[in-house]
Order: sequence, then structure tokens, then C-alpha cells
Amino acid sequence: METFNLLRSGQLEPSNRLALNCGLTQFPLEILDLADSLEILDLSNNRLNSLPDDFGRLTHLKAAFFFNNQFEEIPEVLAQCPQLSVIGFKSNRIRRVSAPALSPIIRWLTLTDNQIEQLPPEIGTLSKLQKLMLAGNRLRSLPDEMADCQNLELIRLSANQLSSLPAWLLSLPRLAWLAYSGNPFANASTAKQSIATIDWTDLTLGNTLGQGASGIISKGLWRVTQTETKDVAIKVFKGKITSDGLPIDEMQACIASGSHPNLVTVLGQLVNHPEATAGLVLSLIPPDYKNLGHPPSLDTCTRDSYPPDTVFSLADILRIAEGIASAVAHLHRQGILHGDLYAHNILVNDHGHSLFGDFGAASFYDAIAPSTGAALEHLEVRAFGCLLEDLLDHWDQKDVIYQPDIMARLRHLQQDCMHPTPSLRPLFTSICDRLTRINQGAD
Repeated sequence: METFNLLRSGQLEPSNRLALNCGLTQFPLEILDLADSLEILDLSNNRLNSLPDDFGRLTHLKAAFFFNNQFEEIPEVLAQCPQLSVIGFKSNRIRRVSAPALSPIIRWLTLTDNQIEQLPPEIGTLSKLQKLMLAGNRLRSLPDEMADCQNLELIRLSANQLSSLPAWLLSLPRLAWLAYSGNPFANASTAKQSIATIDWTDLTLGNTLGQGASGIISKGLWRVTQTETKDVAIKVFKGKITSDGLPIDEMQACIASGSHPNLVTVLGQLVNHPEATAGLVLSLIPPDYKNLGHPPSLDTCTRDSYPPDTVFSLADILRIAEGIASAVAHLHRQGILHGDLYAHNILVNDHGHSLFGDFGAASFYDAIAPSTGAALEHLEVRAFGCLLEDLLDHWDQKDVIYQPDIMARLRHLQQDCMHPTPSLRPLFTSICDRLTRINQGAD
């Protein structure tokens, strides 16, 4: 509210960022006076349903967010902003997407949790579109014209009414991150994983370890028997849809993933929560494990970000790559597309051992259907290629162990994983074999 009062009084210093999240019912016209400097505008958590006709005066605006408002359509005036490439309308009341609202420079479009039943064919003209968030709508199909979105790298389609995935989608040259759970066509888990049930009364809740879009993770103590206790992590899921999909689908994927040394271990499914909330009990990750990377920024869009001083030794690059490739190969054997293979979903310790988690974007498929399964796996292989590229780009040039032939073979593998023709990429079993041979050559 202090920022709003400063804006209204004309005392707000020129800035490239402005956030007003205070229940606004009308767009403050004073924002337009910041046209010479404003690049990022966040008007989320208000009650707006329209923008002024001269919104296009914001000629420097690059990103605009209107999450949790009351818009029923994307204002066409947004297309008048010559640099606006990131647009977010999560959790509004949007039913209609009009073609004139779609600027050809859009890179990142978030329309999660609305009421959209169809997209205009003109969306296929968005040649720069990299990230498209559509989970939680009412889509029954995607326009065939979207096959022209050749730069699309990430798409979220979960919790819609899709009867199938279009064939063109899986042939896009840069698509690496896909989520489609919660649609009529999406397979339920076919994996027969047995899992214990853990009663809420046998758990003692401790401090919060983290909170994401799908739930809250807390440290806890599990009374296994009358004489045995175990430190655990407890994830209690929220009911609302996330940008990736439905929390219940995430929970099912976690259970179906089974056991692997590079996956976070699921100990049991929570029962008898006092609010009847779904949850999982997980192994407690030692404190020496840290996130491998940070989520994408507005600038990187689909690629993870890293602190400027991030470096990896060649030995760690090999250990991480081998561990993650093995874990993802295991998931695909269970018929699971992870959908979010990113460094920010990987924890790693000082010895290079990695743990892969966060199944919020995971989707099931029939693992014995060779064509569909291979196409989905080839898609995820590109995500692995992006991860390997990041690791290699952050190789520590002061590394005491440098073997040019090993680096060259890793680069070759990375390029094969990112081949623009998906069917020409190796599958994860082959990737694991190649990494083993490369590692043997490094010994």
C-alpha cells in the first residue's frame, strides 16, 4: 500500500519494476507516467478486469503479470507494447483468447487456471514462443497451426479435456518439457508399486523445510514402532492446481516411481490427516545436499539460471550426469515422463551424488507402446541434453583433472541429445551406456 500511495502522490522514483498487489479494482493511470523506465509490471492479486486504451504508452515494458484478477479475456491493448514478451494471466476468468491480443514477440505466455476452451489458430504465428502454460483450462484440442511454433520448448497441458496429444507436438525440434496429466487420454499409473500407509498420529511435525506450489514439506519424526523412531520429511499437498498440474497426479507419480539410488525415497502415503489432506512421507535428505541450479529467470525463460561463481569439476559432471540419466531411464521403464528435468529439481552433495525429485509435471504413458513411449522419451532426452550443456558450460577451468578427449565425448553426447530431429536422439539406456564408457576412460 505504501508503494501505491507514493505512486498516487507522484513521489515514486522512476524504476524498471513495479508491483502493486493490494486489491485494486481499477488500473492506476499513474502507472503510465512511468513509461520511460518501467520494464516489469506485476499487478497480481487484485480485482482488475480491464486495462486502459493507452496502455501501449509503456514502450519499455518487457513483462506483465496479472495473476489472480478478474479478466475474462486477454486485453488486446497488450499487443501495442513493442517489447512485451512475457505475459501472465494465471487464475483469472479468461474464456476467450483473441488473435489481436497475441503479439508476435511473445516468448512466455501463462494462462494457467482459467476457462479457455479453444485457442485461435493465429497462435501458430508466435514464432518466438518458448514457454506456454495452459494447465487447468477446458481445452479439447490444440490448433494444428501450432506446429509452426518451432521454438516452443516447454508446454503445460495438464488438467484439460484433451482426448489425445497431436502428433506434431512430439516432433517439435526444441520441445523438452511437457506435462499432460489429468486429461481424458492420459494413462493412469500402470506400475504396481506397493507402498506403506503412515498414520498422521504416528508423526510429529517439525519445522518447515520448504514450500512449493503443490504443497508444504516439513521435517518430522515418524514413530515406526513403540521403540523405534525415524527422522523424515512430510509433504502435505495443497488442493489447488499448480502451473504444472494437479497435486494428486504428482503424488501418484511419486508413488509409482519406485526405488532408485538417485531418486528421493518415498516411505509411505499419509492417512488420517485431520483435514483429510493427501500427503507423503519421504526420506529426510541430509543437509549437505544443495540445489544444483536455480529456476529459469525472465531472461533465460526455459533454461535454468546459475550464480556467477558456479563451477563443476569434470568428475562431478560425470557423476551427476550418470546418476540423473540412470534415474530417468528408471522412470521411463515405469512409464513415467518426468516433464521437469531441470537442475533446480536436482540436489547434489560435495561428492557429486545427486537426488532427483519434484514430480509436479510428471505424466504416465503406456511403457509397452513403443512408438509413443519412444517419442516421449526422446523429448525428455533433450531436457537431459540441456542439463548436460549447462554442466559443461560451467566446467571449472582450474580443475586439476582435465582430459580433452573426455570433454569432447561429453560434448558429442550433449549434442546428440539435443538433435533437432527427436527420433535421432539416443534413448536413456544408450545414454547410460555411453556415460559408463566415458567414465571408464576417465579413470
